[in-house]
Amino acid sequence: MTTSTVRAELLEDSILASISEPAGEFRYMARQPVLDRRSKVQAYELLFCNGHEPAVGAETEAATRRMLDQTLLAGVEQLACGLPAFVKCTVGSLAEEWVRMLPPAMTVVELPSDSEPTPSLIAACEQLKAMGFRLALDDFTVKVVSKSLLDLADYIKVDLAKVDVGERRKLLRALDGASAQLVAKNVETQAEFRDAGVEGFTLFQGYYFCHPEPLKSHKIPGNWLVHLEILEDLQKDPVDLPRLSQLVMCDASLTYRLLRLVNSPVCAVRQEVTSIQTALMLVGEATFRRIAMLAIASDFNTDQPPEILRMAFERGRFCELVAPLFGLDPNEQYLIGMVSLFPAMLRLLMEDMVRLLPLREAARGALMDKGNPEGIPLRWLKCHEHGDWAACDAIIAPKGLRPNQLTQCHAEAVRWAESTIKSTAKDSRA
Repeated sequence: MTTSTVRAELLEDSILASISEPAGEFRYMARQPVLDRRSKVQAYELLFCNGHEPAVGAETEAATRRMLDQTLLAGVEQLACGLPAFVKCTVGSLAEEWVRMLPPAMTVVELPSDSEPTPSLIAACEQLKAMGFRLALDDFTVKVVSKSLLDLADYIKVDLAKVDVGERRKLLRALDGASAQLVAKNVETQAEFRDAGVEGFTLFQGYYFCHPEPLKSHKIPGNWLVHLEILEDLQKDPVDLPRLSQLVMCDASLTYRLLRLVNSPVCAVRQEVTSIQTALMLVGEATFRRIAMLAIASDFNTDQPPEILRMAFERGRFCELVAPLFGLDPNEQYLIGMVSLFPAMLRLLMEDMVRLLPLREAARGALMDKGNPEGIPLRWLKCHEHGDWAACDAIIAPKGLRPNQLTQCHAEAVRWAESTIKSTAKDSRA
């Protein structure tokens, strides 16, 4: 058995499922995308937590060692979907050479920018660079300008929530001539994204891409209205097969996507399917609902960053998997998770989006974040995406649930979303 196979099999048990309650163990792991000017993901930052703050925030060698061990077991290529992974480390951990266990070509070693540039630290960084690792300096400010570390850095990260516009201008002047790429952290709005780009940042970390500015007087194209009708029919139990088949066939693009998905590994059907009605009968209503929503989401997201589609798949699957823990309907939860990102895909306000969908009032409330029980899974996941561990704990504590019960489901959702993305990408090229 190859190392990559072992790592793949350990994914659920070693990164999230084993992040359990006992002291010294990580309770949460999240990853946050790092995107370029076109909002294409270039890397992921890995965040670990053994309490209410990121574990490495305490800057202890023990925490860093545990984090590196979890990363190694899971496999950086699995955690970051084959992209580079930003991994926070302490100065002491570099001296102990723990980070060298990770694959150099896929690892960006992230150090605090205020690290004292001692000869031993500079030597350790030089050795890592010679091995193929890249170096990032985190939370850079105008008060932190170490020429020796700057010369070695591949990335310089600036937190927009901590450094105002005036300070950033001073910082950028101080960095004039530096070869490192500038990464803006905590970019949460399109305005912040535009401003950071004008200032000279080339990479962006935050969820601004999930909040595109709505188009004024935006009229939904006719084929998308058909898709919304299909979503309405998918909620009926049982499905009206003849009507649903006719609706799907009204749109050639959706018909093609749906048939390709039915014939892909997502469904694992053992025979070629040539009609919508045959597809529904072969795979069953539950599976057909899922792949129809995948096809619709893929069509909606044509002109938006691919990461939005990945997150929609992940949210839908996660909400479906945790639904039994909260006594909720898995089918409706899958819909809530997926639809939560439709406004970003269609550039609509959420309140306008929910008016177009024939949802139960409880599902509308979940999407509008009204605080009702149906919105708990999605609310937990949003906090998890942002690394707000205290909020995650507060949401599940009244239910008597443990973090690892949800992180197991999240591990499966991440894996399923990645597999789905690969299948749909492969099928679109066929």
